[in-house]
Amino acid sequence: MADADHPQLYLITPPEFDLSEFPAGLHKVLDAVDIACIRLSLATRDEDRILRAADAVREVAHARDIALVIDTHIVLAQRLGLDGVHLTDGSRNVRAARKELGPDAIVGASCGGSRHDGMSAGEAGADYVSFGPIAGETLGDGTLAEFDLFEWWSQVIEVPVVAEGGLTPDLIARFAPVTDFFGIGEEIWSTDDPAAALARLAAAMG
Repeated sequence: MADADHPQLYLITPPEFDLSEFPAGLHKVLDAVDIACIRLSLATRDEDRILRAADAVREVAHARDIALVIDTHIVLAQRLGLDGVHLTDGSRNVRAARKELGPDAIVGASCGGSRHDGMSAGEAGADYVSFGPIAGETLGDGTLAEFDLFEWWSQVIEVPVVAEGGLTPDLIARFAPVTDFFGIGEEIWSTDDPAAALARLAAAMG
């Protein structure tokens, strides 16, 4: 169930980054605020690039005892010794991922704004469900995850929930009582000082 006082932060990497610079920037961000989990969310399909990025981010994450999951790539999660996988197609592959990665791996699922898909993912063995975007017309397919969905979920469902997409300090303050995690990515990476931007968003959690 969501703890009204203590939502945690879940950091999503940029879709592209410079391997020679990003690890240092990531260190700085992790110095600013406590992070519960990092999600490697790359746009590229180039396996070599994904492998090198995963190695670099894993080194930073595991040095700080922070779990690292990767978008979509169940096989790579296993091969690279990551903590699990984040599935971007809702509940469809949750059962297969759990079977492949075992009971101790993290399996999460993005479910857009669909209560039904979220419940299906939870029943299939997801460790958490992500809903979003919660704001912003240009994100996703235009579907927004409404406050009422999180409010209902926090009252009825025990599977932890992540709110992500279009987050602002005002939205974080509003959603903090009804979510377990805030998934923060582009909101900070598009700024000149990601660490300061993350600190501002974290402060809004209260």
